Amino acid sequence: MHVTHLQLVDFRNYAQVDLALRAGPVLFIGRNGQGKTNLVEAIAYAGSASSHRVSGDQPLIRFGAESAVVRVRVQHDERALVIELQLNRGAPNRAQVNGSAIRMRDLPRYLRSVLFAPEDLAIVRGDPGVRRVFLDTLVAQRSPRMAGVMSDYERVVRQRNSLLKSARASRLRPEQLTTLDVWDERLVDLGTQVITARADAVAQLRPHVGAAYSAVAGDEHRTRIALRLSIHGSTDDEFPPEEVDDPASLAEAFRSAVVSRRRDELDRAVTLVGPHRDDLVLELNGLPARGYASHGESWSYALALKLATAEVLRADEIAGDPVVILDDVFAELDHGRRERLADAVGGYEQVLITAAVGADVPERLAASRVGIRAGEIVEEGT
Repeated sequence: MHVTHLQLVDFRNYAQVDLALRAGPVLFIGRNGQGKTNLVEAIAYAGSASSHRVSGDQPLIRFGAESAVVRVRVQHDERALVIELQLNRGAPNRAQVNGSAIRMRDLPRYLRSVLFAPEDLAIVRGDPGVRRVFLDTLVAQRSPRMAGVMSDYERVVRQRNSLLKSARASRLRPEQLTTLDVWDERLVDLGTQVITARADAVAQLRPHVGAAYSAVAGDEHRTRIALRLSIHGSTDDEFPPEEVDDPASLAEAFRSAVVSRRRDELDRAVTLVGPHRDDLVLELNGLPARGYASHGESWSYALALKLATAEVLRADEIAGDPVVILDDVFAELDHGRRERLADAVGGYEQVLITAAVGADVPERLAASRVGIRAGEIVEEGT
């Protein structure tokens, strides 16, 4: 799979863009602040309906405009698709593929990409929520229907929290909260599906992470990844088991955890167990990566997780290679790591790279260049 054409109207700092793209490596080059990242952000957004830089859509619409348009042409084997998005300030966003309307959450069916940017250092060093987003992005890409399941689960958590707050305010006893039991079952049903899908994603990632880390770092390191489940009550001092129970056993453990934490939940008016409280545990050479890994090790680990993600998606024969996007990555790497990263991504059908200094990028990844200045394409060529 690769992107053959990108058109933008009022997206970020671009009034209008009409850009043809090649398969293979493509380097977007220009000084900082000129709009390189905005181009690859638009492509990644077309496959996920989310940005790696901001949580909302409003910053994506050019200042002074009421809407933005992103149109991406994708080639997958002999099939061509046109994905078109309209982002609106005062109305719901709209999406269509080949002229037919689709739901925004279905975009991963049509374009798969894996983007690595400096912000991804937070996967290793940040809070559990960042790691959950990382996992859930892969889950939705592998099974787009799970985007709906995860959205429904989040809605149940909000409704349940609202009920817990009402119960605390009115001083109701636990046995009076029959309505809460109904939400408990929805929480367990949907939450078990989310945990199971995440566990499968982790199992698929696991064999690729160590190899990707060694490929980037250039020497052998021991990596371990596993899910820490709040329904099991495990602590930060323990490395959780790599194997996760079958769905029926998970659901039973989930129900037991909800019952045992009921009093605490009523006191605090918040849902304390479930996938919204879980974490992806990352270990390097026997120590937790968060808090113990150096800056360089954390950078290599985050990059390894994204390369492993690309390998997992690549193994799906239906979708083929994802579009690999490296946003301002090479400036952070020494010469050896740059060359090893170039080797690791060189076999993908399309690799989109942004850089402020062309010399930072290995020559074999810079054959096709797009020059950018102040929101305009100023040079295209090889």
